[in-house]
Amino acid sequence: MSDATSRATQKGVRIPTNRWGRMARMGGLTAGIAGNVAARGSLELLQGRRPQLADLLLTPGNVSRVADQLARMRGAAMKAGQLLSMETSDLLPPELAQILARLRSEAHFMPPAQLKKVLIENWGRDFLKSFKKFDVQPLAAASIGQVHRAQTKDGQDLAVKVQYPGIRDSIDSDMRNLGLVLRASGMVPDSFDTDRLLKDSAEQLHEETDYAREAAALSRFGAYFAQEEDFIIPAVHPDFSSPDILSMTFVTGVPVETVATLDQATRDRVASKLVELTLRELFELHDMQTDPNFANYLYVPETGQIALLDFGATRRFAPEMVASYKALYRSAVTCDDDTAFQAMIDIGLVSPDTSDRDRAHILRIFGLAAEPLRTGGILDFGTSGLLARMRREGLVLADEQVALAAPPADTLLLQRKILGCYLLAERLRARVDLDPLIERFL
Repeated sequence: MSDATSRATQKGVRIPTNRWGRMARMGGLTAGIAGNVAARGSLELLQGRRPQLADLLLTPGNVSRVADQLARMRGAAMKAGQLLSMETSDLLPPELAQILARLRSEAHFMPPAQLKKVLIENWGRDFLKSFKKFDVQPLAAASIGQVHRAQTKDGQDLAVKVQYPGIRDSIDSDMRNLGLVLRASGMVPDSFDTDRLLKDSAEQLHEETDYAREAAALSRFGAYFAQEEDFIIPAVHPDFSSPDILSMTFVTGVPVETVATLDQATRDRVASKLVELTLRELFELHDMQTDPNFANYLYVPETGQIALLDFGATRRFAPEMVASYKALYRSAVTCDDDTAFQAMIDIGLVSPDTSDRDRAHILRIFGLAAEPLRTGGILDFGTSGLLARMRREGLVLADEQVALAAPPADTLLLQRKILGCYLLAERLRARVDLDPLIERFL
């Protein structure tokens, strides 16, 4: 389950299911921020200081208010907040980015009465007769649904993902309302393309609320890896699945981040398998689970396997796009800037009429990203510092107003997956031998 939070940190809060209820929460959020600004501004004036609007807006209290309200609403509002926390983490003060990042690991779950109503609507009033056990307390809660453990009468252990009521129908209005809040509150920098973020978030969320689509993806990936020992993929249980509920086999494991406490060889193997998985999804399967949230992976200590859990955000890539990415990666290895830039044009990352100045800036950051592929050998994610250097270069590009095209949604999701894979390998302090991967996929 993506964006999942442990049951220990959850509490039941009824989800507003209609448009007006959700809009009222957004209106209250804006009013609360305005009140905080007025109170703090008055205090600053009384103390003889002239307050700056940005300093009044970007306070821990205001950001915490946004994070808490979006966590209560879930759905599109929470999903956009999660993406916002990832994409602006280098532009906000560290303490504020940390508060907003709560949305990647915090959500409230439905109270039992609201949950029961959803289950009855999908399974009928006698649904409990089909189960030996059904744990009302969820294992995890996320932006669009929560997961419960259950056992059927015939002894099958299931993970039952239940979609929050009204989420599917509230996506577009939530995004419009959230856009108004973000612009009115000044919580994000003016240079950030908020409209693009909200549009991409809405598109992704529409797909993630389609549980039939996710069930099909689970079945596809189950077939891809049926003969492999390294990965476990849950199987769909169609008898207990519907448009609002997705039931699948229950997988026992520990959060993948806990691998960071294990020996170096285990950390290296897990990270290598996930890097290989990402490359295989792109270059061989042309089919990728694009949500990089760490909660989408479990580690099974008894077998050393990695469980892949959430397939709501899957994308199939057209062969021509894959070919362009392969050309881009190969040019990274061969230091061929002309081929690299043409591949960027084909992908939609840059415009054909990019100025020579901007082209030079873009190729500079590309060369930085390409360093591991050009040098080959073992990449030590724990000590390379590559991601921090790329972040600094990205800020330079923004300051110098280098013209970058708004990439297609597929490209954005792919980039997010690659970044998530890098962040996890960095978290595990893993060392990955790139040579066999370059030889196999490029």
